[in-house]
Amino acid sequence: MGLGRWMPLSHPDIDEIRVDDVLRALADPHRRAIIRLLLAEGDRPCGTFGLPVAASTLSHHFRALRQAGIIRQWDEGRQRMNTLRLDELETRFPGLVAKVLDAD
Repeated sequence: MGLGRWMPLSHPDIDEIRVDDVLRALADPHRRAIIRLLLAEGDRPCGTFGLPVAASTLSHHFRALRQAGIIRQWDEGRQRMNTLRLDELETRFPGLVAKVLDAD
């Protein structure tokens, strides 16, 4: 495992999340697929999403979602877990995630 795996992950506080960052992150169809899976099935490890992209590309998508404040990640044993910050996003931008996902 790379050293980055054990470094603390940064997540923006709710009041630091900007609508432009959320919309930019959700503009990508693979990232929307990640969000749909988290909505449907709850927390899950990075390696279980089954998207047709390279692992490095998937890591890039997770990082973009985390930095935008859409997901929270943490290490659990040898896996990196992901959860959707839906309650926080709904507080900050009511209905935004649903509207973006419904637009597909």
